[in-house]
Amino acid sequence: MEWVVVVSVLVMTILSLLRVNVIIAIIAAAIVAGLMSGMSVIESIDMLVSGMGGQASTALSYILLGAFAVAISYTGITTILVNFLINVLTGKKTMMLLVIAGVASLSQNVVPVHIAFIPILIPPLLKLFDDMKIDRRGVATALTFGLKAPYVMIPAGFGLIFHETIVNGMVENGAEISVTESALSMLIPGSGMIVGLLIAVFITYQKDRESIPGAGGGEVNFTAPVQEKVTFNLKHALTLVAILVTLLVQIFTGNLIAAALIGLTMMFLFLVVPFKNGDKVMTDGISMMGTIAFVMLVASGFGEILKQTGAVDALVEVSSGVLNDNQPLIALILLLVGLVVTIGIGSSFGTIPIIAALYVPICVAAGFSPMATAALIGTAGALGDAGSPASDSTLGPTSGLNADGKHHHIWDTCVPTFIHYNIPLFIFGWVAALVL
Repeated sequence: MEWVVVVSVLVMTILSLLRVNVIIAIIAAAIVAGLMSGMSVIESIDMLVSGMGGQASTALSYILLGAFAVAISYTGITTILVNFLINVLTGKKTMMLLVIAGVASLSQNVVPVHIAFIPILIPPLLKLFDDMKIDRRGVATALTFGLKAPYVMIPAGFGLIFHETIVNGMVENGAEISVTESALSMLIPGSGMIVGLLIAVFITYQKDRESIPGAGGGEVNFTAPVQEKVTFNLKHALTLVAILVTLLVQIFTGNLIAAALIGLTMMFLFLVVPFKNGDKVMTDGISMMGTIAFVMLVASGFGEILKQTGAVDALVEVSSGVLNDNQPLIALILLLVGLVVTIGIGSSFGTIPIIAALYVPICVAAGFSPMATAALIGTAGALGDAGSPASDSTLGPTSGLNADGKHHHIWDTCVPTFIHYNIPLFIFGWVAALVL
């Protein structure tokens, strides 16, 4: 039973590396996990479908945030940002990547649209990337940093949800800790991501690289959007008000769906977006985020199979059963387990409740402090989020960078982000578990 997680995740990873569609790869991995657990193919599929509801809230929030992002772009305020990037950063590769990482970071805490901004902001910049011969793998690593590092280290916006999930998982299993302590415990692992970003920007992706048509899986007829000159006006001011209210609602309620709905409603009430365009805004939002939302649903079904069959429990028990109180080795094994599980499920938020119930008793018995335990759980959950074919942190960047068919999801997003973020996260998370 303990090999179910490892084998099924390997199946998904290998199929993805062979350029099989990620949804098919996840379904195949889920069926393999079911068969290895003694279920039939039909039973495996039924459990996969029943488990898809676990990410229904996330999927709906992504679609609504997509519509909100479309409404924001309708006002032309994103055009101001794109024009700024083109005018100020043309010819400045390093600064371009750092600014993109910064803009992406704002999507987690300040303008809580998560990945929904990428298909709006990035496609207009693709021609500039090609003219500057920017390595799009560098752009992917910059975007993934911004989508992940802020919620790992900062307990606001999506970060508040992340750290509350850690705290709830620990409290439910007998370990007391606060959100502030959880966030402090993740500063060391998060610093590893900063190191990974700097290596990617200043070393790995400094060289010129030509983007090859069809590299993303097929030829795409793509015409870069024409960027008009836009001056700041009343509509943009009202848009900023709607964004601010959306942020406040998200912070105080912790509910992305409510925040996105209120943001959309304000855009229509302010007449920033004409009411007659409501259908088009929603349709474009679904078109932009629908595929990613569905991947998250299927990944949730896969996670349910791993959870219900006891495969994760068995893996942790076998991994930790022979370690006694050897803290360095226990931390190493728990992080490896987290890496494997999160790559399969594709969501750090969805992984933490599963692993917290398993990790807390082991960590308490081994003498880890609450902050060290939080660092292990948070790092184990975050590990694999970058690099996973099923993660929104990789699907989002690909959705923008492959708009013209020149960027491959696995080789140009997943593999680079895995190398630059999971390796330093693992090392710094292991250190945090031992020093906190």
